[in-house]
Amino acid sequence: MLDKLKTWARTKSPWILHFNSGACNGCDIEILAALMPNYDLERFGVLLKATPRHADILVCSGPVTRQIAKRLRRIYDQMPEPKFVVAVGACACSGGAFRGCYNVYEGIDKIIPVSAYIPGCPVRPEAIIDGVAKLLGSLQKKTA
Repeated sequence: MLDKLKTWARTKSPWILHFNSGACNGCDIEILAALMPNYDLERFGVLLKATPRHADILVCSGPVTRQIAKRLRRIYDQMPEPKFVVAVGACACSGGAFRGCYNVYEGIDKIIPVSAYIPGCPVRPEAIIDGVAKLLGSLQKKTA
């Protein structure tokens, strides 16, 4: 019973942390657009937080460089369990246009485990909302 209550609370009010690992701002603008009143991601209970200690979902955009990899890992480790990661954009999913560069990892999943991938360059706000909703839906199905 307590587990069902915890899952219900997590799925009805997820708090997200947005992390830009060096994106060209295309995906960042779309992530912020999804949080604005035009699309209103808050209707699902999603709330943008400024600290990893309060976040449930880490939303990452941009390619992961060797400089930023340790910082990304540290932020991920600071998040409380259970934690989820959403890779937004082609750069976060696979390195995108920077794939094969000497200082870029081929995706965020080389550094931290990823729960959901939202491909695109740039990703539309509708796709971000759909990806987060599907992630939350999969959490509800696991306990049902």
